[in-house]
Amino acid sequence: MLERIILDEADLLSGGRLRLIRRGDEFSIMLNLPREGWNELMNSRRSGSEQALATLGLRGAPARARVLIGGLGMGFTLRAALAVLGPRASVTVSELVPEVIAWGRGPMADLHAGTLDDPRVTIIPADVGELIREDGAAYDAILLDVDNGPAGLTRVDNAGLYGARGLAVTKRALAPGGVVAIWSAEADPAFGRRLEKAGFTVDTVTEHAHASGKGAKHTIWLARI
Repeated sequence: MLERIILDEADLLSGGRLRLIRRGDEFSIMLNLPREGWNELMNSRRSGSEQALATLGLRGAPARARVLIGGLGMGFTLRAALAVLGPRASVTVSELVPEVIAWGRGPMADLHAGTLDDPRVTIIPADVGELIREDGAAYDAILLDVDNGPAGLTRVDNAGLYGARGLAVTKRALAPGGVVAIWSAEADPAFGRRLEKAGFTVDTVTEHAHASGKGAKHTIWLARI
């Protein structure tokens, strides 16, 4: 049996903690919240729905697309985005936890496959909400894989992204014809209705965790203006 090796840990502003673990060629990021214990947040063997977030959200994107990705994680959404975007596109990735960026350049560098150094990519260690609220933001696509979805697992502040006010701000940050694609670990029909009430045209898609079409099912909302 392969040994599970703890490579590093990182404190969260919420008071929780992340832990990076390697087992052979498999990586996992564990989350510990006060009074809740350790749970697996992501795993390198389950990337299907994170890739679909990009391939679905960027379908029909313009040649000079401006894309914002909220949450770097293990880089699956970024890799998929770069694979479908042309050379004139630009991608900004917002990652709140600096250690996650360092892991992508360190122990998980092979997993990221050079994407962090792609000339189209800018990595910003910040809350994605700050970038969405910037004056003059005009993204063709915003891809959000933040806090496990609208339910908000790690930060109460993420309700500001998914509540009525946050959705209105996101809508203003999109260019005409733009789309916000939102990943969630669980289905949430009420959130779909909230998107529609905010003035988006919404498609709800279910994708498997594994690229092979197996494993748990996750939800992706494609909300267009």
